Amino acid sequence: MIKHFLSRSYSRLLFRRIVQSIVLILLLIVINFFLIHLAPGDPVYYLAGQSGDEQYYELIRAKFGLDQPLTTQLWVYLSSVLRGDLGYSLSYQQPVASVIFSRVPATLLLILSAILLASVGGVLLGVEAARRENSFYDRLFNTFALLGHSFPSFSIGHLLLLFFALYLGLFPAQGMISANQDLSGMSYWLDLLAHLALPALTLAIVQIAQIMRLTRAEMLNVLGENFITTARAKGVSERKVLYGHALRNALLPVVTIIGSDLGMLLSGAVLTETVFAYPGLGRLTLEVLAARDYPVLMGLFLLISIGVAVMNFLTDITYPLIDPRIKYVVDS
Repeated sequence: MIKHFLSRSYSRLLFRRIVQSIVLILLLIVINFFLIHLAPGDPVYYLAGQSGDEQYYELIRAKFGLDQPLTTQLWVYLSSVLRGDLGYSLSYQQPVASVIFSRVPATLLLILSAILLASVGGVLLGVEAARRENSFYDRLFNTFALLGHSFPSFSIGHLLLLFFALYLGLFPAQGMISANQDLSGMSYWLDLLAHLALPALTLAIVQIAQIMRLTRAEMLNVLGENFITTARAKGVSERKVLYGHALRNALLPVVTIIGSDLGMLLSGAVLTETVFAYPGLGRLTLEVLAARDYPVLMGLFLLISIGVAVMNFLTDITYPLIDPRIKYVVDS
C-alpha cells in the first residue's frame, strides 16, 4: 500500500488533482464575484442609510472602491487574495479574515459532530437493514430514511426545538454557550455539548437518511457476490462477513457522499444555525447577505470552495486505502 502511494504514476495523479483543484477554486472565485456584484441591491445604502444625499453616497463608494469597474474590482480582489488579504468588512468594520475565522471553530464543531454521528449511524443502520432485507426492521429503517429525506432541515430543527427544548426542557433552545453564566472546566464543556446536541442532531438526521439508504443498496449488491457465499461456506462468522468483507467493498460510494457532504456543510448549514441562533458560518452568511457585505461574502465563498475542493481531493486519495484494486486504475 505504501509502495503504491509512493509510485510515480500516483504522484502524477496527485499533482494533476492539486492543479485541477486550484484552477477550480480560481474559477469559482470569478463566478461568485460577478454573481454577487450583479445581484440587485447596493451596500452603500446599508452603510450610509437611506436618508443621505447622492454626494455622500459617491464618497462612500469611492472610499470602498465600489465606484470602479467590475473588472478592476475583480483584479484588485484577486491580487489581494493571493497576498492573503481578504479585504475589510463593510458592515463589521473589521478585516474579513477576523470576521470569518471567529466563526470557524463553532461551525467545525457542529459539522464534525453531525458528520460523525451521521456516518456511524447511517452505515450501521444500512448494514442492519441489508442483513434483515424485507423484515420489519428493514421497513422501519427505510421509513425513517424516507422521513429524513422528506422533511427539510429547518422543519426537523423546529420539531426538535419544540419537543426537547421547550416542552421537555432537556436542552438549551439557542446559542452555543449560556450567556448568563460564567462557566469553566467540565461545566463549560457540558454546557457546550448541551447547546450542540440539537443542531448537530438536526444536521445528522438528514445525512443519516442519505447514508443509510446508500449503504443498504450497496450492501445488498455486495452480499449477492460469489466471494460472500464462499466466505459463509468456509464458516466465517456472519459479523465478519458483513463488516470485514461486504462493508469494505460497499464503502466507496458511501465515502464519496460523506466527503461531499462534509465539504458542503462548511457553509455552516444556514437554516439550522438560524433556527438555533448558533454563531457559525451559516448564520454569518445570512447576516452579510442582508447587509450586502461583498468582502465577507466573497471570503465565505472562497472558504467554502476551498473546503469542497479539499474534501473531494481527500476523498479521491482515500479510495486506495479502502479498495487496493483501485491502484490498477491509477497505474493505467
